Amino acid sequence: MLPDLATYWARRSRCVSGSGMLLKFSGRLREALRPRDQLFVFEKSSGRSEAEPEHLYLRARALLRAGDMPITISLLQQACELDPTFSDAIESQGEALDRLGDSAAAVAKYDLARRIRRRARLGAPDRHFVWRQQKRSAAEILAYTSVIKSMRRHALPYLARGNAYLVGGQSELALADFQRALKLQPASLDALALKGEALVGMGRYHDAMKLFDRVLSARPADFDALNSRGIARMAAGRIEDANADWKRQLEVLAGKSAPSAYIALRMADYDTSLPHLMRALRANGSDSYWNLYASAASLRLGRPLLAGAMEDGDSWPALLTALLNGRATADEVLARADTPSRQGEAQFQLGILAFDRDRASARRHWQQVVEVCPPTLVEYAAARNELARPGI
Repeated sequence: MLPDLATYWARRSRCVSGSGMLLKFSGRLREALRPRDQLFVFEKSSGRSEAEPEHLYLRARALLRAGDMPITISLLQQACELDPTFSDAIESQGEALDRLGDSAAAVAKYDLARRIRRRARLGAPDRHFVWRQQKRSAAEILAYTSVIKSMRRHALPYLARGNAYLVGGQSELALADFQRALKLQPASLDALALKGEALVGMGRYHDAMKLFDRVLSARPADFDALNSRGIARMAAGRIEDANADWKRQLEVLAGKSAPSAYIALRMADYDTSLPHLMRALRANGSDSYWNLYASAASLRLGRPLLAGAMEDGDSWPALLTALLNGRATADEVLARADTPSRQGEAQFQLGILAFDRDRASARRHWQQVVEVCPPTLVEYAAARNELARPGI
């Protein structure tokens, strides 16, 4: 089976002409997904540490195929110690234990891998498909690299590998692949839009806007390009223009709750976002962010906290919800804000909490969001919109 990103672009990409190219790409990709081939490419071309979880995992997969169970299990255990959420490595532990005849231990590993995957959260639902993926992509990158060796004159493998680079946070490498795809298919609006996505990931917002302008000139209702140009515009301080893109994106969505909720939150339009948030919460209550955002929107509108806002659990969004309902302190939250994204999320909710009693304090918190938070996050756009309002 093709990896998710390859499947998506194989179905959508205008760079594929006819079923023959897709079949060729699929066959080459299946060959490249063999564990020993992946490990060889990784060791020869990555230049990365052998102690990284991905390297340990790929080496273990190669040894698993060869039947060397003790070393396989040892390598997978090391990978899981480095990253306890590495579900692929945990699942492979189960496979190795199965081969050793320890079915009870294998089932426990399979169950743990499934639980981790269920808890994993996709990216913001209003963003491009690529950014909605949240998974390790090292194996896919290696597979696409192998395919490219025999399909250098075709754009699709470059698009697929570029997407995998984006998912892995390697925007510079993604940009290089999208540029190669555009040389092969200069008229591809999809490749042009993806180049814009890579530029957004690199913080080159003005360059990204120019590309999205070209895409939207040809496809005015392009959902992905509208969102990303809005993000780039907001990062560049063009607040009204960013909101105009998101309002148009809302029109294109025609009421789909999950992405509509996020878009309205970016605009700090809580009246619009709250009904969508409530519908999304009812449809997917296992995602703690729906509870958090619905609670924040309700508070910001001067309404009582949601009846179900007293959420238990130690997840990050549950802790932020606890802050809003008085069960956690600002110090407790800030102590766990160990990344720029979490710092921005924490400061935004502190601003929501302070708004009714101390507007100056709310403004300081939202200014902190703008200073520390990645512009791609909902909280960044919402904070900039809050700060742009008179009297705040």
